Amino acid sequence: MEKYHYIEQLIERYPALAPAKEDIKRAADILSECYEKGGKILIAGNGGSAADSEHMVGELMKGFVKPRKVSEEFKQTLLDIDEKNGEVLADCLQQAVPAIALCGHSALSTAYLNDVEGKVGFAQQVMGYATDNDVFFGISTSGNSQNVVYAAITAKAKGIGVIALTGETGGKLKDYADVTIKVPGTEPYKVQEYHLPVYHALCLELEERYF
Repeated sequence: MEKYHYIEQLIERYPALAPAKEDIKRAADILSECYEKGGKILIAGNGGSAADSEHMVGELMKGFVKPRKVSEEFKQTLLDIDEKNGEVLADCLQQAVPAIALCGHSALSTAYLNDVEGKVGFAQQVMGYATDNDVFFGISTSGNSQNVVYAAITAKAKGIGVIALTGETGGKLKDYADVTIKVPGTEPYKVQEYHLPVYHALCLELEERYF
C-alpha cells in the first residue's frame, strides 16, 4: 500500500485537516523512526485527552485492523518452553508498537500530587521512563496544559522527540515540539472531534508499515 495512504484518506474524509497534512506525515515518520530504533511512545493528556491517550495505546499495543501474528521463530520458542501453554500464547499474542499512557498510573500520580507537585507528574514519568529513541506525544486541546508542557520540556531535556496534538493555536506546547499537529477550532469538544481521526490515521500508518 502507498506510504501515507491512511493520512491521505483522512484528509479526504476531513478536508478541514488539509493544512495539517504535512505535519501529520512528519509525525508518522517520527513515530516510525521511534519504532524502528526500538523506542517507545509516551502519551499524555488531561480529561478527554487522557482518554485519547489510553485509546491510542489500545490501537498501538495490539492489532488495530491487522492480526499482527507473532513470527514463526517466536512461536517455536514458546512451544519449546511449554508446548500446551505455548500454543495458546502463539495463537493469542500479537506484535505491538510499545506505548504507555502516562495518565493511567493512579498510585504514582496521586503520590506525586500529595508529596511533590501534581502538575509535574507527567514530567516525572518522562524522567523515569524516557530512554534513547523514545517519543513523547502530548495531547492538549489548548496546547497550554501545564502538566503536558512540563512533560514536553523534560522530554526535550532527555533528548527524545516531542509530538504535540493541539487545537488551532498550538499554545505553549508548540514551542517545545518537533512537530505540532494543529487541528481546527479552540473549543475542546470540537478539537477532540478532530483529534481521534488524526491519531487513528497515525496508528493505521504505523500498522501498515510494519505489520
